[in-house]
Amino acid sequence: MGKNSLINTFHMFRKVAKVAVKIHEYQAKDILARYGIPIQPGRVAHTPEEAGAIARELGGPVVIKAQVYVGGRGKAGGIQFADTPEQARAAAAKVIGMDIKGLTVEKVLVVSKLDIKEEYYLGIILDRKSQAPVVMVSKEGGIDIEEVAATMPEKIIKQPIDMHWGLRPFEARDILARAGLPHQVVAKGGAILAALARAFIESDASLAEINPLALTADGHRTRWNSRPSRRA
Repeated sequence: MGKNSLINTFHMFRKVAKVAVKIHEYQAKDILARYGIPIQPGRVAHTPEEAGAIARELGGPVVIKAQVYVGGRGKAGGIQFADTPEQARAAAAKVIGMDIKGLTVEKVLVVSKLDIKEEYYLGIILDRKSQAPVVMVSKEGGIDIEEVAATMPEKIIKQPIDMHWGLRPFEARDILARAGLPHQVVAKGGAILAALARAFIESDASLAEINPLALTADGHRTRWNSRPSRRA
């Protein structure tokens, strides 16, 4: 298998009365964990003091991530890195209360920082025409998939999911292989993609993303960022 690992970031949205209801990243982490998808250790902090205490518990470098219902947190300064609990406290003080695209940051997610080797994109979206889920996979993770679609559409592999069977593990592995992910990622990454599909279907989601699915230098696979949403 080699000394590599995978990490995921999950995003989800729920539509209630035809209105998309977004779920925070920390809530998405809980959903992923229930489906056996590896996630970074961490917890939510509402104050800088809590962030420092969580960093102390985790030990080692951490990432402080603003919890808001919009993308582009990194570019807005909503993602900070810290090597010590004191730095984590200072970083959280900077992020909490920050305005990101008109939303005030009220809490942050404090997670262990990982040694990321490569980043990939896994996503499932509800096709409006067919009302069936479609899997999207790309080697170009860690950036907005819209940017990849606009500049490198050939880098995205798409495949509809048969709602009768769901996404079977061998199909998930085939999609990852066709997307050009390295062979050491395909086996375990296929299990993650199949689990993401189960989470999508059973949560009645309209969008679920792992961006990035990160291959780390220590041989594990973990969620780095996540987003789910559900529909009524």
